[in-house]
Amino acid sequence: MKKHLATAIEAAIEAGREIMNVYEGENFQMEIKSDKSPLTIADKRSNDIINEFLKPTGIPVISEENTELPFEERKNWKQCWIVDPLDGTKEFIKRNGEFTVNIALVLEGRPELGVIYAPALNLLYFSLVSEKKAFKYNRTSEAVDANEIMMSAKEIQREVISNAIKVVGSRSHMNQETLNFIEELRSSEKEVQVVSKGSSLKFCLLAEGEAHYYPRFGPTMEWDTAAGQAICEAVGFSCKFSHSGKSIHYNRKNLRNDNFVVSYEG
Repeated sequence: MKKHLATAIEAAIEAGREIMNVYEGENFQMEIKSDKSPLTIADKRSNDIINEFLKPTGIPVISEENTELPFEERKNWKQCWIVDPLDGTKEFIKRNGEFTVNIALVLEGRPELGVIYAPALNLLYFSLVSEKKAFKYNRTSEAVDANEIMMSAKEIQREVISNAIKVVGSRSHMNQETLNFIEELRSSEKEVQVVSKGSSLKFCLLAEGEAHYYPRFGPTMEWDTAAGQAICEAVGFSCKFSHSGKSIHYNRKNLRNDNFVVSYEG
């Protein structure tokens, strides 16, 4: 599993390098996909690089930018990669730095490892769920050596120092159901604070103890959550559909997620 983690780390960093080449340019082209979401050349280039790294593993890939295969072809997969080559495209377009590369390896529908890389912030998060460990690494050089990174990274020790209940909200998505969830928490007579963050960095805030809950009552896809779930579950969080109470599982017939809540279970 560590070999696959090393591959995912190197893929994310190289993809992030190409994303930054576009990000730091004066102009970049943007398209609007059929689901009304934006798409840039950075999404495409990042996806190509990640596919190059993952193809030699022989494990199939589900990616936001790959052609979606029919469930009849996917249903017997024991494992698969789930990739978002540029999560937070809206944040990328706004140039606020809060965008990520997400790569997860799923086994029998459960995330086994996750990598989240925020290239504009030089922050890398990764985890091995079976070992119940997640790590954070601040990149200070352009060198890419996954084994060295895994040895040097700091294990995340979740420490909550605030007495207030902190709820992660999206910079780009905040609807009435989310506001209702926050108001319900406030009825417990505890102070509730909302912490805004873009892309899968919301999961990283939780893992580091900067927040208690991440409610998402709106459309997301499997590639939006798989890597973040792997990181959060490694440090004791649950990621559950709000209606069924079951953990989010992957490579489903419908790749769109139902509403979910991420919370700490210890």
